[in-house]
Amino acid sequence: MLKEKMQEALNEQINKEMYSSYLYLAMSAYSSSAGLPGFAHWFRVQAEEENMHAMRLFDYINDQDGRVKLKEIKEPPMDFGTAVEMFQQTLEHEQFITRSINELVELANAEKDDTTASFLQWYVEEQEEEEENDKEIIAKLRGVDKNEYVIPSVDQELAKRPSLR
Repeated sequence: MLKEKMQEALNEQINKEMYSSYLYLAMSAYSSSAGLPGFAHWFRVQAEEENMHAMRLFDYINDQDGRVKLKEIKEPPMDFGTAVEMFQQTLEHEQFITRSINELVELANAEKDDTTASFLQWYVEEQEEEEENDKEIIAKLRGVDKNEYVIPSVDQELAKRPSLR
């Protein structure tokens, strides 16, 4: 059984993960309108992945005889600037999520909730991967100043990301 404080924090994390899904869906739409179908695909898959992260928390709360409380999801922005700026925003958002996950782990440890602390380790590892992926894409995109063909090349590479379906 989840303690009230832990349950509330996990419900907040569901909201953050759902916002992440909305944010990446907005970035997908923006990329599509900018004529970058590979970017649009990458962000669409990322949106689906974030939704799965939220559902994993949803299921965990239910499995622990807790109560899921869904909250309003704020509207994401519609414009994201250049490709580099968009991925910089992506990295900053993932760093925000990483801090949030780390706070959840700290709370689970403080509450002596070993089950939840163990459950959250998957998210800790996932966030390391998310940030590393974003940094790699940013490094590739920074080559734009030196090579005008970088954006189409990265767009083609991002189009190859496997779909979750």
